[in-house]
Amino acid sequence: MKKRLLIGLLSTMFVFCLGLQAQELTMAEILAKSIEAQGGRATMANIKDTTTSGTMEIIQMGMSAALTIYQKEPNKMRMDIDVMGMLITTAFDGEKGWAVNPQTGSAEEMTEKQSQAQRLQAMGYDAALNPEKYGITFALKGKEKIGDKEYFVVEQTFKDGFQATVYISTATYLTDRVRSKSDQMGTEIETETLMEDYKNVEGLMIPHALTIFQAGAEFGRITVGKVVFNSGLEDSFFKMQ
Repeated sequence: MKKRLLIGLLSTMFVFCLGLQAQELTMAEILAKSIEAQGGRATMANIKDTTTSGTMEIIQMGMSAALTIYQKEPNKMRMDIDVMGMLITTAFDGEKGWAVNPQTGSAEEMTEKQSQAQRLQAMGYDAALNPEKYGITFALKGKEKIGDKEYFVVEQTFKDGFQATVYISTATYLTDRVRSKSDQMGTEIETETLMEDYKNVEGLMIPHALTIFQAGAEFGRITVGKVVFNSGLEDSFFKMQ
């Protein structure tokens, strides 16, 4: 009698454990919950362009600058940094990257490698909603606890082979940090960006504090002051002047 009771109890526990395993979220479900946490597909799809302004502190240089980032769907981006009255501009017009040389004041086309980095940064909400269209894939690498927070660890792979590790909070389904490796002047450097102070802006959750680490050292901090959607940015604004 006791033996049959024990076997029945073990069988029940086995079925219960299978049930817990079945409840584990798939990669597709995590991405869907993340989109919902950010504001939902309908709200994100309604964004045509975004203008983000704030300040940037370059810790290692002891400098601060005014920063404005313009993004137009699906793949245009321009960043203007005003450092002590000197304007530094980098941009991607949808096909190629360019930058204004602060020493000469003239615009110069970027190398293919530099353009590729700009191309990834220029991706907007459309890429988040339709990653397959851009050749972006995701792989769930499990969970990891950092401090008192638990994360889904997601490996994001782009069409050109570039990879980033994305940490999505299991509590909020918002992205709290992203890690990647980049080539800087021939040296591969690990970069980590922490995203904090999420605020609701017209139905979308936007991080207003970003901290950037390079090779384990704090490189810079970005404080977002204002985010404006759908201001009608023209394509010509992103073209090399």
